[in-house]
Amino acid sequence: MAQRDRTISYREYRRRRKKLLRVRLAVLCCIPFVVAAAGAVAVKVFWPSDRILAEAASLGHVRLAGIGERVQSTWAVDASGRQFAVRVRAGALYPVGKVPAGDRLTVNMTVRRAGWVGWLVGKTVKVSSTVAVPRAAHATVTILRPRAGGEVTVRFDHPVSVVSFKRPGADRQQLVFPHPRWTVPIGVHAAGKNRFGTVVVAAATRSWEQLPRPARLSWFPAGARLEALVSPNPGTTIQPKSAITISFSEPIANILGSTHPALSPSTPGTWTQTAVNSLTFHPSGAGFGLGSHISLALPAVTDVTAGGHTRTLSSLTWSVPIGSTLRLEQLLAELGYLPLSWQAAGSPVANTTAAQEQAAIDAPKGTFAWRYPDTPSDLQGLWVAGEWTRMTQGAVMAFEHDQGLEVDGIPGPLVWHALIAAAMTTPTPTHQYSYVLVHRSVPQTLILWQDGQTILTTRINTGVPAAPTPFGTHAVFEHIPIGTMRGRNPDGSKYVDHGIRWISYFNGGEAIHGFNRATYGFPQSVGCVETSLSDAAKIWPYTPIGTLVSIVP
Repeated sequence: MAQRDRTISYREYRRRRKKLLRVRLAVLCCIPFVVAAAGAVAVKVFWPSDRILAEAASLGHVRLAGIGERVQSTWAVDASGRQFAVRVRAGALYPVGKVPAGDRLTVNMTVRRAGWVGWLVGKTVKVSSTVAVPRAAHATVTILRPRAGGEVTVRFDHPVSVVSFKRPGADRQQLVFPHPRWTVPIGVHAAGKNRFGTVVVAAATRSWEQLPRPARLSWFPAGARLEALVSPNPGTTIQPKSAITISFSEPIANILGSTHPALSPSTPGTWTQTAVNSLTFHPSGAGFGLGSHISLALPAVTDVTAGGHTRTLSSLTWSVPIGSTLRLEQLLAELGYLPLSWQAAGSPVANTTAAQEQAAIDAPKGTFAWRYPDTPSDLQGLWVAGEWTRMTQGAVMAFEHDQGLEVDGIPGPLVWHALIAAAMTTPTPTHQYSYVLVHRSVPQTLILWQDGQTILTTRINTGVPAAPTPFGTHAVFEHIPIGTMRGRNPDGSKYVDHGIRWISYFNGGEAIHGFNRATYGFPQSVGCVETSLSDAAKIWPYTPIGTLVSIVP
């Protein structure tokens, strides 16, 4: 077989060689681009991640990938979705404001990159981390037992960085420690007046945590007898709504079980255990009655410390201030039990029990005015604002009778309670005010007056010279339609008169009543004020309990 001839022309050879050179040149020109592309892929794949690293003292520590990066923004979101600011300080993340202890947070960070690297790995990146805020710190015990004269120190269940505490009568103090610690002194020694004491303490493990609700602690040096800290001081005067707190040297469960101390008189309210050894009574409603004396039985003979003094007691007592006479008269006037009106100088007392009780103790300013222009001058002469007079006593008696209370004319706790309740529920006066004026000069007369009108003027008989009806003003204390009257005649003999009608006793055995006589207008009785039966029947409805009767010349 004949061999193929491979001889080419010189021209063809040169054409092929130029083509080969162009291919080689193209390949050499592409190599840098291939290398650059491979490098870009490597940078993008192997560029390190930005991270938030766990750190005990903060919400986390920022670790950036490398040069050309900066933190653009930081924030956090709590478990409820609430967002709050976070700032970077020395590479660590701290919340702006306080964070509740035990909360769970999502900490977010946006990182911005320089342009020369941003086109490869992105201009920004968001980084998140979940952080559990440490739980609240608590004192390990609520009854402290310092040695006598030793420093009172509180130990916590884990190290704390911030401690806030307050002792009664002292300013609140706050301590901040650069390094968390287990125990914290409160700046007092268990000696002298501070041998016993209480302190309210709150602590946080980190400076940026919210302080929890403070706990009440108490300290007692070791002793054989039960000990207690009491507030307010026993034997002092307290307000109707004052809370009573007792801290024992032993847990409540050990000395009282599931019961509570007994208060006398029984008072509406609630007992709350504020610590393992402390109880607080919060009165409700009207609280302790005005003028009442409060007694609390202790579970055993106890060394009671209050006001820096210690006494051995089996019970605790307090007194509640009685309402002022001035406020008593203001309320009685508003209800119509006085022939006067009262107008407050400023805003009226709020229609709440607490406000009314405070006004009873500290009477508001205002003015009294006679309700009727023709009020008898003898009646006006009985009035002195702010002073206890027969007029005030008679008004109290009338109010007691209308309220179904014992009529003694003394504004005790029950009277004040009923008076305040009536003042809060009665918009306008409902009581009608009567007054009886008896002239002993002959002809003897009786004038009956009510609410600005003279109801009746009639002849009457008063006591004979050997048994005169005494001058003065008294309030009716017994009011009966018929009864038996007993007494002693001027000659010493006794009398018993049955079936006496329309009787209004106003001074001992002296009364206004009906009695048949041939004439009236002269001294004929044994001290009583006698009228005809027909006049007595007219007078009697106007002389209920509390009505003032004045015997004048």
